[in-house]
Amino acid sequence: MTLVAAVAAATVVASVLVYRLALREIDALQDYHLRQIALSLADQVPSRREATDGQLDFVIQIWSSNGEQLYLSSAGTDLPEVAQLGFATVSAPGGDWRVFSAQLGGEVIQVGQPVRIRQERAFAAAVRTIAPVILILPLLTIAVWWLVGRALAPFGTIARSLGSRTPATLEPIVEDGVPEEALPLVRSLNDLLARLATALAAQRAFVADAAHELRTPLAALELQAQLVARASDPQERSEAVSALRGGLDRAAHLVAQLLTLARAEPDAPVTGEPVHLDELVAQTIADHALVAEARRVDLGAQGTAADAVVHGDGAGLRALLGNLVENAIRHAREGGRVDVAAGVSGGRPYLEVVDDGPGIPDAERAHVFDRFYRRRSGPEPGTGLGLAIVKAVAERHGATVSLGDTPGGGLTVRVEFPARGAEPATSRTAERAPGAPSVEDARA
Repeated sequence: MTLVAAVAAATVVASVLVYRLALREIDALQDYHLRQIALSLADQVPSRREATDGQLDFVIQIWSSNGEQLYLSSAGTDLPEVAQLGFATVSAPGGDWRVFSAQLGGEVIQVGQPVRIRQERAFAAAVRTIAPVILILPLLTIAVWWLVGRALAPFGTIARSLGSRTPATLEPIVEDGVPEEALPLVRSLNDLLARLATALAAQRAFVADAAHELRTPLAALELQAQLVARASDPQERSEAVSALRGGLDRAAHLVAQLLTLARAEPDAPVTGEPVHLDELVAQTIADHALVAEARRVDLGAQGTAADAVVHGDGAGLRALLGNLVENAIRHAREGGRVDVAAGVSGGRPYLEVVDDGPGIPDAERAHVFDRFYRRRSGPEPGTGLGLAIVKAVAERHGATVSLGDTPGGGLTVRVEFPARGAEPATSRTAERAPGAPSVEDARA
């Protein structure tokens, strides 16, 4: 309907323009005729008996040099009796006149024409020009209505198909029969549906894994609470309460890791802010100093650069480095050391955590980034989410995570960020560093 109205409005505007152009052309042509008529009468003055009865569409008046009217072509005209030399448009009781006056050979000759006649001729010319368009307008309206309706019909089908789907129905839209104009939209929608299906599948898997992982600590807490209730003496009750507190700590840690992982999903938006990696290293070391001291692990910074700056999510990067340091302390040998470094290599800022623990065998390095993956052997059981969090945060920042062997034994984890000024590829997975297998999780 809007398109038809636009066509009709364009036709009206075109009609007005055609009329104005025709009027301008007729004005120029008729002015030329008035002048030619006046000049042709310079050497011959018609007698009064030659005056017409008004059949012509112009009027001629001639005056002598002393003002005596020598000729009037049409009696009863209301033209003024005073001539203004040249072209002029004058008003009269019967309407406006276009006149041309010239003084030739001692006589003043005036030729006039009603403006109404010019307007009628311009209107007739405009109607002749625009009439075919007006006549064809109904056919054009029907054709536009049919063609636009046919072209938009696939979009209506797509809209009805999407409107009838449930949140769990994410199958791609069938491209068969879709016109070429609608294919880009359909393919973009299918792309979006595929990404939604992947995200929902990952979410379902995450929820299922989380529910499974929470079942065990919750069952343990219930048993420990029963032991506290059944304790018959203060010593037994104290031991049961201590075990219950340990279970609560482990459950709280697991829930905190799950929340951190949910916030660190790669598709989550990155809130950009400059993060100085040297300050991040200092803060993380301070946060884990008591834990390292309790395990008699020498935790410290091994070289930091003030120009190591990453534009990204400060909270996410703190979670990334915190998990790496926590895992390194857990797996370092008692009385060993953990070194944390930050710097710039080849224009790329990096974080590095080095420990002297048992390391990770090559056969397990392909799986340590999986959620809830726990190594078969280790000094302490973890939640299996540490390196999953590291991987998710790294992917959000377009960073790569690599595992390497520490000289003398142990594990070196290196996180390299995109070069400064480069756009982070938030959907890129962790890449393999030269000489080191790819990893995307912290030791669980």
